[in-house]
Amino acid sequence: MMSRVHNAALALATHADRAGWSNRPAYFAGDDVWSHGQIHDLAARAAGVLHDRGVSRGDHVLLAAPDSAAWVVAFLAITRLGAVAVLVNPELTAADHRLLLADSVPRACVTDPALEERFSGHGWIDVDHLLDQAWTTAAGPAANVTPSSPLYVQYTSGTTGHPKGVVHTHKDLVLYGTSVGREVLRIGIGDVALSVSKMFWAYGLGNALAFPLHSGSSAVLTPHRPGADEIVSLIARHRVNLLYSVPSSYAALASAEAHAALSSLRAAVSAGEPLPESLGGRLRDELGIEVLEQIGSTEAGHAFCANGIGDNTPGTLGHPVPGWEMQVRDGQALAAEGELWVRGPTLFSHYLNQPDLTRGTLVDGWLATHDRVRRNPDGTLSHLGRTDDMELVGGISLSPLEIEGVLAAHPLVREAAVAAVLDHQDASRLRAFVVPAHHSPGLEDELITWTRSRLPAFKVPRTVRLVRQLPRTATGKLRRHVVRTGSW
Repeated sequence: MMSRVHNAALALATHADRAGWSNRPAYFAGDDVWSHGQIHDLAARAAGVLHDRGVSRGDHVLLAAPDSAAWVVAFLAITRLGAVAVLVNPELTAADHRLLLADSVPRACVTDPALEERFSGHGWIDVDHLLDQAWTTAAGPAANVTPSSPLYVQYTSGTTGHPKGVVHTHKDLVLYGTSVGREVLRIGIGDVALSVSKMFWAYGLGNALAFPLHSGSSAVLTPHRPGADEIVSLIARHRVNLLYSVPSSYAALASAEAHAALSSLRAAVSAGEPLPESLGGRLRDELGIEVLEQIGSTEAGHAFCANGIGDNTPGTLGHPVPGWEMQVRDGQALAAEGELWVRGPTLFSHYLNQPDLTRGTLVDGWLATHDRVRRNPDGTLSHLGRTDDMELVGGISLSPLEIEGVLAAHPLVREAAVAAVLDHQDASRLRAFVVPAHHSPGLEDELITWTRSRLPAFKVPRTVRLVRQLPRTATGKLRRHVVRTGSW
């Protein structure tokens, strides 16, 4: 049972001590192994460093660095002080960083040394130097906060080009561990996880920080997003048994010769965008991986509907996560098929500096996810696309997901995206963009024939173009508005 301490950093440290796992490994990073006790002790000391730099309760502290033990220590140090961590992708452009600086107005910025020039006028602190100083600094004070006190700001991925600062509270971090971590994935102290998705993203924060620290398990950290070969190597080296990734990464993994090396996995979790059913089948049949698909959002903090250990229905999003309510609405009426609305315990408190948008987004405590779903007789949900992903071709509205699923089922296709693209006469034509598993002459024509034999004529792409990669956000989501331009 978790302590009733409301400060999330102090609560997790107290829980680790009382549960007796302080000496167990929490993180593997390169050749280094960090125990739970080390992480919590250094976080308390790093809080002292930040306190000496003038950071106090309520202050914003921007954190933009690659995943590492230092990142975790910095996040927990900010949390301990009752300050608010502003989690930022370190790989954004300088213009994007300036935008987020202006929006969050941080008291200090803890970043990778490579970003010093961008943040030097904003109380810049080297994240690795913060960790070094922590070894010789006394522990900082633990702020007395409430469960609803702001804990962190995480920006939406900005697929439309307008990221919003989503504010979460101290209670949320622990709830990720109890609901998804314990109830859905049954994570325990013997588990070793690898999250391809990074901690600046909601999915990665739960996978690599909340789950291990809540359960006494451990996680493998890499400063970059690993490719298929490195994923296989890390799984084999650390005997990883829980893998968290996104469909594009799983597509690359399915093309690797990796069956033996992946034998330690008891489950693999997929989120971020729909997992093509054909890809899930290939991973299961060829690599022996049971893929658990789930769906969540930055506003929800983590997953709100998920398949779990012992409760997996391939091709669906699974059941609501404990504590979450789901409604499928067609306009104002409840329906079997329509837009998904959710309500649950870790729903965000507000958008930073945008009260009108907050009021328009949270309607009577419910969040419109803008996902189209179908409620199945067994209570699971099937994803039918985004409400803003619909394509209009020849006066007919259609979802690209069905077509992409047909293309992805072809053995020579790694990934596919379909969109209505304007031609030279400004007429909307359905186009497919495909990342091939390997070069094959005539594949474009073959895929047209493939889709024509499986879909009605109005859903068959006019053209197929082979591309090296699809345009994605830093968190791996397909940037459909870029696909619709036909070039990137």
